[in-house]
Amino acid sequence: MAMINEAKREEIRKEAKEILGKFAASLEKVKFKEKATKKEVGGFRKEGQGMKGSEDFRKRMFDNAPNKDEECIIAEKKEW
Repeated sequence: MAMINEAKREEIRKEAKEILGKFAASLEKVKFKEKATKKEVGGFRKEGQGMKGSEDFRKRMFDNAPNKDEECIIAEKKEW
């Protein structure tokens, strides 16, 4: 493993500091567009009874389901 003497370390520090200074100066020149932000939060539903589902659709879904109980279709993940 090569040892670096103190003079070489100081030279590397100065060079790194100079590179970072130039990079920071370049970043100051970059112009960004303002992002439009929404002031209003959305995506919430009002609580309540909701809409009534189609009984025919429910009956067909339960008829086609291989595993079910009174109110739920029993399914496993990634069993296709």
